[in-house]
Amino acid sequence: MARSTAQAPPRPMRADARRNYERLLTEARISFAEHGTDASLEDVARRAGVGIGTLYRHFPNRHALMNAVFQEALTSLLERSRELAGADRPCGALVEWLRAIITHAGEYRGLSRALMSASHDASSALSQCSVPMREAGERLLVRAQRAGNVRPDVSIDDLMQLTNAIALAAEQTPDDPQLADRLLTLTLTGLRAPSA
Repeated sequence: MARSTAQAPPRPMRADARRNYERLLTEARISFAEHGTDASLEDVARRAGVGIGTLYRHFPNRHALMNAVFQEALTSLLERSRELAGADRPCGALVEWLRAIITHAGEYRGLSRALMSASHDASSALSQCSVPMREAGERLLVRAQRAGNVRPDVSIDDLMQLTNAIALAAEQTPDDPQLADRLLTLTLTGLRAPSA
């Protein structure tokens, strides 16, 4: 008899496992906000009241934990891209969305660096964040390009790397809260299509 190759859906978590999972996520959010994405995973587990083995059973590595922590923000950014998809000014919509990404990345020190390193690593759990973000950004970028506002040779991969680099630069210069906006504005002058 042939065996089915389809995987069974994941089993629901027991109530205690679900509580541990939620406590770990809560403590990871707090630790990442306070100490950056390099925060000690041992401290996250301890603050959640579980052992490090329990953390690793739920999240096999740091990127898996980061991916879970950032799902809420990812959902919000993807929803915002859908709202902006029909905006009257396609270039303005793209810029607004890029600003939202920079603002989100600024909430967790180290997030931009991690996203930049994971952007070309399909095996990273963070690719679950970067792939839908690139797809959402691609739609906004193509729309701005079709409107003649953005050069046709600009790629979403380059634009996402630039956005993460701007967020990283702003993270490194916390005493200049306007830096990210100035750098984004400066970058965007190079994106514009030449006037006819």
